Amino acid sequence: MSGRRDPTQWIAFAEQDLLAIRNNMSAVDVPCGVVCFLAQQAAEKYLKAFLVSKGLEPERSHDLAAVLAACVKVDANFTSLEPDCVLLAPYAVAPRYPTAAGLPTREATENAVAATNRIAEFIRKCLN
Repeated sequence: MSGRRDPTQWIAFAEQDLLAIRNNMSAVDVPCGVVCFLAQQAAEKYLKAFLVSKGLEPERSHDLAAVLAACVKVDANFTSLEPDCVLLAPYAVAPRYPTAAGLPTREATENAVAATNRIAEFIRKCLN
């Protein structure tokens, strides 16, 4: 099974993002932009793992709304993840480049990490 078609590979890559998040969150000087980007990336990979587990090919997109919509077509319970996906969506690009919004605050970063953890837990339950 190729890596893109193996849900365990998607989970393994998401878990690497979570490890990087934990390591960065324990730093003296937390790189909030990096953590928020990794939180979005981990959530995206978890959602794509679910799609792959159902034999679907996820879009090559960082659009969490689109990935979530594909999951909802398979299982309507995924609608409960919409608030978390909405919160994480801007972090696919915004923290990587200078913008008027600047870098995320520590509070926003903690909220992003919590959202990703909820998505990860939801997907883990679906895949077990």
